[in-house]
Amino acid sequence: MIPDQWYAVLSSGQVKPGRPLGVTRLGEKLVFWRDRQGQVHTLRDFCPHHGVALSSGKVVGDQIQCPFHGFEYDPSGRCTFLPAIGSSMSIPKQFQAQGYPLTEAHGFIFLYWGSPQGELPTPRFFDNLDETFSYAEAIDPWRAHYSRVIENQLDVAHLPFVHYNSIGRGGRTVVDGPLLEWVNDNKFKVFVFNRQDDGSPPLSPRQLDSSGREFHLEFIFPNLWQNYISQDVRVVAAFVPVDEEHSLLYLRFYQRFMRLPLLSSLLTRLAMPFNLYVAHQDRVVVETQVPKRSDLSIGEKLIQADQPIIAYRRRRAELIDQVAEQH
Repeated sequence: MIPDQWYAVLSSGQVKPGRPLGVTRLGEKLVFWRDRQGQVHTLRDFCPHHGVALSSGKVVGDQIQCPFHGFEYDPSGRCTFLPAIGSSMSIPKQFQAQGYPLTEAHGFIFLYWGSPQGELPTPRFFDNLDETFSYAEAIDPWRAHYSRVIENQLDVAHLPFVHYNSIGRGGRTVVDGPLLEWVNDNKFKVFVFNRQDDGSPPLSPRQLDSSGREFHLEFIFPNLWQNYISQDVRVVAAFVPVDEEHSLLYLRFYQRFMRLPLLSSLLTRLAMPFNLYVAHQDRVVVETQVPKRSDLSIGEKLIQADQPIIAYRRRRAELIDQVAEQH
């Protein structure tokens, strides 16, 4: 994973009031809960006393209580109550659980994975999605490293083969470009120019122009992607790291051409089976890739059509190196 980044790790609705949630994210077992004001918190799912999973305990006020001996930890991870020594004794500082900064936005819970230095930035998201859109969501498990799942959604050459009977119909096997445009250091767009083979060689990105082209892909580091289908229709994905060989695809269908609440909700839900069908066509193939984790130098022989993947790998490596140099 890229350190010092905000990762979308859960949907807001997954953490219920009064109920701790234990999950594995970014290679760690974590417990999430909400305090009495509804704010979400997380700690490592591990009690420093005897290593019990805090997620098996319960929420007491704003604290999380260990189910074994009743130790209570506040959102900072500090033990605030140790029943066995009574309320009059001071609690040793060694009873400190590790936590991570969290914030909630756009229906996601974001976790800052790294070593915070000063005031943290706000998580990045798509500035062309707002409250005028409604969406439905599915959470799909993949036996693949999250970097491979990301790259699959940046791969424009696989469409006529993996998705021959869905979004890849038409036999557009030749890839002109694709054209990649950086919006800033952490976001880029990909414009797709696939076509049928007429015997002419693929055009280079320099020969292409994105002017007037509405459809494109967008990627925001470290783990957010958008298929910008039109002004009123989008598909969004959060590629959530679980561990080195597993990830979760948080897949959303957004629309705003239907504004009536009941019909809008029905429409977004009806669109999800098709979107999942397309994702599962990808999943069957991606789960076979080796090595599991993507990187700049893993022995693959890449082609012009892989430019978005190359751009992702280079920037990912740069971000990892930047953190390493700082520490």
